[in-house]
Parts: sequence; structure tokens; C-alpha cells
Amino acid sequence: MITPLSAGLVVAGLLLAFVGAAVSVYAVTITGVLVGAGAGYLAAPNLAGVLGADGLVLVGGAAALGAAVGGVLAYAGLSFAVVAIGGIVGGFAGRFAVGPMYAADAAGMEGTLLLVGATLAGVAVGALLGFVMSRTTLVVSTALIGAAFASRSITPATLDAAAAQTTVQPLLFDVTAPAFLAVFVLGALSQLGLFRFGYVTKLVGLLPGARRWTASDDTDAESAESA
Repeated sequence: MITPLSAGLVVAGLLLAFVGAAVSVYAVTITGVLVGAGAGYLAAPNLAGVLGADGLVLVGGAAALGAAVGGVLAYAGLSFAVVAIGGIVGGFAGRFAVGPMYAADAAGMEGTLLLVGATLAGVAVGALLGFVMSRTTLVVSTALIGAAFASRSITPATLDAAAAQTTVQPLLFDVTAPAFLAVFVLGALSQLGLFRFGYVTKLVGLLPGARRWTASDDTDAESAESA
């Protein structure tokens, strides 16, 4: 059954996937809110014994606090946030997409080291791309994160399972699933089209605060910020 929370995540995912990078202030802030809320949600079970609060109240409070902190930090440090988002997405791809291909035939410590190496390499590559190719990084990152929520590859139920087990395993999903691929590809292409055909300028003009920072130049992140 579709709950209001589930529907809200789907709508947020679609917006993030299709117009996220076009208005970078909103995209980065929404991403910061989602990441912060997820972190608070996952941390709540570990705080239950310390704070002694009611489970539902604690989870809601932790998620709300995490969302607020994530949103504020993302808005306050937009350039750093893009680098961080790129690093997180790159690390995720390195650990769960690239790493297993190299570690599949390795056992024990060798397999672990290969996974760690792939994760660190993914973080480094993602962060570097976030620094020198801000727009492209945001297009790929927002399309990927948005597609995960819009296609219901990640749902409140999977977040519940991750919080209960204190592991990211329930959050893993099949990146070859048709629904995910469709939203990801269409969202990324849509965002690239917004930049190419000049619709970004119109969107930025309509949305308050969006002119503060819009990642429209991959070659010079600083000039994008001053624009």
C-alpha cells in the first residue's frame, strides 16, 4: 500500500532525477536533507538505550534533526557538498558495483582488501569529478539518487530494515531493474537537455535563492559560484 511518506519520496525522487542539477541550490539541499534524514533514521536504534526515549518519537526526532542538519550544511557549503555527494556516490558504486567484479574470486583478507580499495578509489574519483565537473557530477548523482526513490528501489520499508540491522545491505538494489534504469536515463538526459537548450536560466529566474549557486560550468566551479 502506498503511504503518504512513500508517495512523498517518489515525488521528491522524480523532481531530483529530472530537474535536480538545473537548480543546484535546491538539488544539493534536498539531497542533504535526504542523506541527513537517512543517517538520523539509521542512528536512532543505537541511541534508544542511551536516551531512553520512546522508539517512534526517537526515530522521528533523529530523522528530523538529521534532515535539518544535512539541509543546512548542504546549503551553507554548496561547493563542498557537491564534492561530498560525488564521493558518496562514487564510493557506493566502487563498493557495490565495481568491487564485487574484482573480489568475486578472492577469499578472506584479499577479497576484503579489494573491496576496500574499490570503495576508496570510487570515493576519490567521485570527489575529484565533483570538484572539476560540478554539473556533470550533479546530473549523475541527482539522477541516480532520485531514480532510486522514484522507482521505489529504496522505500521506507528498506530504510526500516537498514535501521533494524544497522547495515546498508537492505538499501542495496538491482541497478539493472527496468524502472530504475528508465528514470535514471530519462532524468539524466532531461537534465542535460535543460542545460543545453537554456531552460536552466528560466528555472533559476523563477525560483528564489537559486541564483546563489548553479553548477552550469564543469570547467570552473568557482566561476559558477560567483555567477
